Amino acid sequence: MNYSASNQPDLDWSQIRETIKLLTVSVVQVESSIKDGDESVNELASTFTLMVDDMQKIQEILARVAPDAATVAALGYCESMQEKINRAIVAFQFYDRMQQCLQHVSNNLRGLSEIIDTPHRLYNPMEWHKFQESIRSRYTMESEKVMFDAIHQGKSIDEALQLFAQANRQSSPDEIELF
Repeated sequence: MNYSASNQPDLDWSQIRETIKLLTVSVVQVESSIKDGDESVNELASTFTLMVDDMQKIQEILARVAPDAATVAALGYCESMQEKINRAIVAFQFYDRMQQCLQHVSNNLRGLSEIIDTPHRLYNPMEWHKFQESIRSRYTMESEKVMFDAIHQGKSIDEALQLFAQANRQSSPDEIELF
């Protein structure tokens, strides 16, 4: 069925359909960005894996050579390179976390579109509550729950971001999040 659009509205025009279109555009943008980022990060990860393999081979060769100043220096550079690679791997883990957050946003936007597009759900407070609880339950970090709760308590975006940052700072730096 063809519906009227905001640029040529008729009696069938609906702000709900316009909202759904905008939410759908947002979902497509997020998912497209995730896909593009995935391809780049996968290539980087593959390259780093090959670099680690080559570095180990160089270290094995140098370990068999009689130690002299050049060998010791080369082994030092290999060690330094491995530390840099390890830091890069940690950065990839943060990217992975960001990607998962964006995937959650995409799923949430899809769910929101479905609620808005279904009249018996749109006007049912229990459907909204169930959807909100579903979103909150998927958060793995306490800081995300703090941010979610702040927004639902009526705080502004800036206030919620401050609370989110504060909760992140308060979490133990040694705490490992599995996601």
